[in-house]
Amino acid sequence: MQNRTVIRHVLTHLLVPLFLGTGMALAYLGGFHQPSPHGVRVDVVGRSPEVRVLAQTLQDGLGDRVTVRTVGTEAEARTHLADQETSGAYVPDARRPVLMVATAASDTTAVTVERMFAPVALRQGLPLEITDVVPTHPSDPTGQGIFFYLVALTVGAYSSAIAIGVVGARLPMRQRLALAALAAGAVSLLSTLVAGPLYDALPSHVVAVGMLSWLYTGAIVVLGVGLHTFLGRFTTATLVALFVMLNFTSSGGVFAPALQPGFFGALHSFWIGSGLVEGGRKLLYFPELGIGREVLTISLWLAAGLTVAGAAVLVERRRALPLPAADPAEEEIEEAVVAA
Repeated sequence: MQNRTVIRHVLTHLLVPLFLGTGMALAYLGGFHQPSPHGVRVDVVGRSPEVRVLAQTLQDGLGDRVTVRTVGTEAEARTHLADQETSGAYVPDARRPVLMVATAASDTTAVTVERMFAPVALRQGLPLEITDVVPTHPSDPTGQGIFFYLVALTVGAYSSAIAIGVVGARLPMRQRLALAALAAGAVSLLSTLVAGPLYDALPSHVVAVGMLSWLYTGAIVVLGVGLHTFLGRFTTATLVALFVMLNFTSSGGVFAPALQPGFFGALHSFWIGSGLVEGGRKLLYFPELGIGREVLTISLWLAAGLTVAGAAVLVERRRALPLPAADPAEEEIEEAVVAA
């Protein structure tokens, strides 16, 4: 009988790892295993009738994988690439056509655009010249250093939240939040030192990226600490679902939303990881664009975490209230009922 109880207890605890394994498979394979372009913006340079025909031919041939637009000059196309408004620009030429890309915006998108346009030049028997308008730094050749930085920050952040939630459960919430801020700062500092000075995966604006990462880790730790009051031992599974399964796959660190299924592309517009990846990418390679939107995204997650922590305070106070003293008259009635 005792063995049955133990086995039932073990099986109950196995539900969490089974959920994590299945969830990771669904998220990672769903988000990464089959990148397929849809609505990728590309420009064709020129205003002549021949260019317009070429643009329409490309649109018809590539279908909904691309959205083809014509622009007047190469300078205009370069500006669109530098502003992350387009993923590629094709410059027709009778001798050597050029495809302009910006690998710093997304290396995988740039490669996808090259693969789509290479046959166009080949059909004309011409070599295709690739011009990288916004290249990545030599120490960050794929531009994915910011994504691996995100992974390190996230694991440190949700682990800190679990530690504070479990071990510090008896502390007042204000003290737990203070610890959350310190833990977030420590995780951010250590990860930034490794990513920046040690490996040079953050080739510029290291301090600014580090401050953004502190806001990011702070939001995760605060939300995790607040959720622990409500979820208990299921906090780990919840944080992994929120900040690993859905977060890594929708961040844009590996594939841009235009190469992913619509679900992950939709998450990218407001999920916290995209705020760090896109904000960090702008600081590193597109600093003139600003990161106001990304800071707002992460700040809203922090606000949600503080709201959950505030609700947790109310719940904890209610749990701590002593039970009301029993009314002697009610006790007599209960005794009479039991006797009957």
